Amino acid sequence: MSEINNSKFNIRLPLIIAGAIVLGILIGSEFGAPKSDTKYFSSIQKFRQLLDYIENDYVDTVDTDALVEQSIQQLLNKLDPHTVYFSAADRQLAASQLRSSFDGIGVEFNLMRDTIYVVRELPGGPSEKAGIIAGDRIISVDGENIAGIGLNNRKIFNMLRGPRGSKVTVGVLRKGELIDFELKRGAIPQYSVDASYMADDEIGYIKVNKFAENTYQEFRVALEKLIDQGMTKLVLDLQNNGGGYMSAAIRMADELLPGDPLIVSQKGQGKKYDSEARASRKGIFEEGPVVVLINESSASASEIVAGALQDNDRALIVGRRSFGKGLVQLPFDLNDG
Repeated sequence: MSEINNSKFNIRLPLIIAGAIVLGILIGSEFGAPKSDTKYFSSIQKFRQLLDYIENDYVDTVDTDALVEQSIQQLLNKLDPHTVYFSAADRQLAASQLRSSFDGIGVEFNLMRDTIYVVRELPGGPSEKAGIIAGDRIISVDGENIAGIGLNNRKIFNMLRGPRGSKVTVGVLRKGELIDFELKRGAIPQYSVDASYMADDEIGYIKVNKFAENTYQEFRVALEKLIDQGMTKLVLDLQNNGGGYMSAAIRMADELLPGDPLIVSQKGQGKKYDSEARASRKGIFEEGPVVVLINESSASASEIVAGALQDNDRALIVGRRSFGKGLVQLPFDLNDG
């Protein structure tokens, strides 16, 4: 039998491998799993234990997923009023409010005493084409009575919106007469600029109702048209504008501010959330007088525009004290959407 002659490396190799395994376990426990000494680990364990008891030992059958959803909402209610939770369905609905278009039947409505009242039919939409008018009451959808069933905005959107090209039958009560309309859902454009016109030979007027996907583009087009018509003074109406995308507000303010003054700054938890935005390019209306109209419902992005123009002595603010929202929200995605 020949003698085995192990080198120093061969002797140390098992020790090196064992050391690497231990190191890997330590690294995995450090970064892969929650540490037992973190300030919320024990709370999470308690919550999981409680859910297990409810699932396995409670006398009645309980939808634990619904309980978790409600618990998340209650937890966030303890924070500022603008920190909110969206389920996957709610998130899609919220995002649709700021898109340039959505698929539906094309009506604005109010919900009063469990009844849907049509406020107006949107131009070019399926409802206008079919003959639905303001004042109509929608009382059935696809033959199912919907009056008095505990409606809310989400339920109404789920019933009336749907894939483009899909059909829905809407029952409308008008002056005591029940009328059925078969509608084909279509793309409904959403506009941010409600009005833009020359008030006289010098003064142009632009009304902006929100800060959405296409707000800046609509504002820029309106501004260009008024300048072409001889506008030398601008009235920008932000009354009842509850805000929207901060980026749209920054671009709108940049269109009116000369030089590179500060538009808005924000501070968060840690420097990674600290930022500031300045005017960065030549706007098309940097010199003429500007008046901004606001009221108590002008909030968020509206206040960024009004505040930036006022602080840089670029505009006169007219109206009532605005809403007073000094917070910027940042979305964080959860695994289930």
